[in-house]
Amino acid sequence: MSIAHEKEAKVERLEVRLTPSTKALLAHAAQVRQTTVTEFLVSSAVKAAEDVVASPKVFFADDAGWAAIQRLLEDAEYVPSAGAVQRLKRRSPV
Repeated sequence: MSIAHEKEAKVERLEVRLTPSTKALLAHAAQVRQTTVTEFLVSSAVKAAEDVVASPKVFFADDAGWAAIQRLLEDAEYVPSAGAVQRLKRRSPV
């Protein structure tokens, strides 16, 4: 979980209904991780949400950047540099 989330006061509640088998699975997973069910659920859900929001399938580029991307996609021989791959993996600030 990101540091910003940890420093915020925990004032919101979220309730869920589960089957007994799902609850048992979550309790077992939390026990394996040596944490509470609540912390396991929150940390897992926050990570999943951050992954969705920061999906590498969505990125932003200005006109020049977009034109460069299109040129690279048209070049079948192009192999991206390690730096280019890392930049594409970075999370969007949005």
